[in-house]
Amino acid sequence: MAVTPTPKLTPANFPSLDALQHLGPFAVALSGGADSTALLLACATRWSDRVHAVHVHHGLQTAADGFEAHCVALCERLNVPLVVQRVNAAHATGESPENAARQARYRAFADALQSHWDGQVKDMALAQHADDQVETLLLALSRGAGLPGLASMPALAERHEVTYHRPWLDVPGQVLRDALQAAAETWVEDPTNRDIRFTRNRIRAELLPVIEQVFPSFRQTFARSASHAAQAQTLLQELAEQDLLQVGNPPRIKALQQLSEARQSNVLRHWLALAHSQASAAQLQALLVQVKACTTRGHRIDLKVGRGFVRRDGAVLRCYNL
Repeated sequence: MAVTPTPKLTPANFPSLDALQHLGPFAVALSGGADSTALLLACATRWSDRVHAVHVHHGLQTAADGFEAHCVALCERLNVPLVVQRVNAAHATGESPENAARQARYRAFADALQSHWDGQVKDMALAQHADDQVETLLLALSRGAGLPGLASMPALAERHEVTYHRPWLDVPGQVLRDALQAAAETWVEDPTNRDIRFTRNRIRAELLPVIEQVFPSFRQTFARSASHAAQAQTLLQELAEQDLLQVGNPPRIKALQQLSEARQSNVLRHWLALAHSQASAAQLQALLVQVKACTTRGHRIDLKVGRGFVRRDGAVLRCYNL
């Protein structure tokens, strides 16, 4: 009886990873799902001598042990060094569960890279793809986000002294699953991905199929819009840095008043970010009104902004965090 040979796994099975070819030793964020499994396989078959993996065990569901087991078995088969980080990703009252898990995950990634492999691994590859990028953009639109939100996920970013790379932001998720199936590879399915109580899951399950019927090329066109937003945000950031040099840090009120309202808003948002504070649109608008009205020595400014206050101190503004 003839035996069907196991499909040979080669880099050709997967989308291009040219964006990573310049890296030295790097790690793959491995959840065990289809996307990260495909990324690890693609990287390991191309650069077996410099690929590592980090799996974060969130401890939020009983299936988590199965995710870890899959990752351990896969890394053993590929001879890829693996670090498993266990975290407490429970969210605080009023905090988004998704955001709490994301914050815990990024801290765990940084801790893993700083504590293992003699500190030689400072880059990490993430498996987010075109569908993830569209979901992120739609979430930002639903929240009335500005350019930073509409820019969605960058292909390259730094956080906690780790450089993150997303080489597949232009690749549809189905392409990755097709590549895994063609190579007879398995992955684990996170049951929470089917829970439509989470907005991202509802977008994925209910909204994207409808959008695809009307706009078949939406992944490419939406990604192009996100790229335009990212470029515009870069220009605004450069302008904010130049304006902050002009108005000073802390900002001088009279110097601020010489700028247009749009530039005041831009530079104040940048200044607050440097002070680890983030203003809502309403808070920033209230601050602009007060800056405009500040024409006498006795005019006070004392506004709640983000998790702190912005107050007038003589000729300048100061930010006080709680």
